[in-house]
Amino acid sequence: MNRNASKPNKKKKPGIFASILIVLLIAAVIVGAGIVVLYRSGYRYIKVRVNDDLYVKFLGRVDADGQPSRGKLIYSNGISADVNLDREEISYSNGDIFDGSLSNLLKEGRGVMRFANGDVYEGDFSADVMTGEGTYSYVGGEVYEGSFKNGLKDGYGVYTFGDGSVYSGFFSENLKDGEGQYIYSSGDSYIGTYKDGLKNGTGIYTWAGGDVYEGDFVNDIRSGKGVYTWANGERYEGEFENNLPSGYGTYYWPSGRTYTGFFENGVFVRAETGN
Repeated sequence: MNRNASKPNKKKKPGIFASILIVLLIAAVIVGAGIVVLYRSGYRYIKVRVNDDLYVKFLGRVDADGQPSRGKLIYSNGISADVNLDREEISYSNGDIFDGSLSNLLKEGRGVMRFANGDVYEGDFSADVMTGEGTYSYVGGEVYEGSFKNGLKDGYGVYTFGDGSVYSGFFSENLKDGEGQYIYSSGDSYIGTYKDGLKNGTGIYTWAGGDVYEGDFVNDIRSGKGVYTWANGERYEGEFENNLPSGYGTYYWPSGRTYTGFFENGVFVRAETGN
């Protein structure tokens, strides 16, 4: 018997790393197949940057146009929302509810926003914020109807206060700014210019009792040149400070008597001419 005859070769078993590689490949195939199934079923993961400080992510099902129909919105500021357009609403984690459409994950077009505190906005949205024309109803009963920009009252609008007073005019970043008319519940009225939410520039203020001031205002105060006419017919034309005649001016009485000179805090202090 030949002892030098070669022994039959034994098959080498695959090493542990090869086994792991095979498992990983199988897992990748399964995961890939699952992703394909989810994709064909309309599920997507989408991320959109709103601005430098805010982005929003969506995980869920989209409609035929690729817009979210059911799933979860997650904002980088910590707010999240459940999307369920079968119920035609988006419910936010802070209690707000939006009824409207999304475009690229952002509120766009006409919609209704019901805030958790009870306020309601119905109107235009652009890039997820109130922009365009709309009506904002406050829980306390006040209502603003007009233009919005970047979530703020901006442009022409009408604001009705809880006591019945009404301001009709222009706004800038939530403040009265530009030409406007304010009708007070007391019966007083003001027509003129505003700046930073206050009467600034020229205007006419009419009291319910009949007095009228026409002239300059600075930060809601009669200051500068103006004419104040009392309901009894008396009139002052001249300079004002802190709502009172102060400086040079002329006072007229219905009888024809006049006084021209200097006033201080509404009091005659020195006459220049008079009769």
